Amino acid sequence: MPNLFQRLFARTDPKDAMQPLYQAIVQEGRQPHWYLEGEVPDTIDGRFDMIVAVLAQVLMRLEALNAAQESVWLTELFVDDMDGQLRQEGIGDVVVGKHIGRMVSALGGRLSAYRAALLESADLREALVRNLYRGGEPTENAVSHVESSLQARWNRLSALSRETLLMGDLG
Repeated sequence: MPNLFQRLFARTDPKDAMQPLYQAIVQEGRQPHWYLEGEVPDTIDGRFDMIVAVLAQVLMRLEALNAAQESVWLTELFVDDMDGQLRQEGIGDVVVGKHIGRMVSALGGRLSAYRAALLESADLREALVRNLYRGGEPTENAVSHVESSLQARWNRLSALSRETLLMGDLG
């Protein structure tokens, strides 16, 4: 049982409130249909790219909901998770920062590409081939599956309230 001193001066991390949402994003990015029907490479890079695709959509929705601080916390959870994953894979302290920098840069680039495709008039299919398949040549059915699934996810996210989303409900 914590004593009075611990309760008075305990610091809570505000990112903790974002854990349900982050876990829902990761769970969605790991769904088998992306890798089976969608032919996203079932590799470390492919899983990273799929989670980033879902994360980018959630960040765009938070942006639309004027939830800038929550976006920052969610991004920080992503960075913390990726840092832990790299260390678990045996990447040493000296190069972890460089890897994280590249991952954050990749998130930023994909966020821009998916924003252009979902909110403007850019081609989502082109963005998917470039970012999920990294220029590979997926089948037409695979790209159609991922494109329609992500578009449906975006439509569901667009209808969610801030409170619902922050609870980890992705629609």
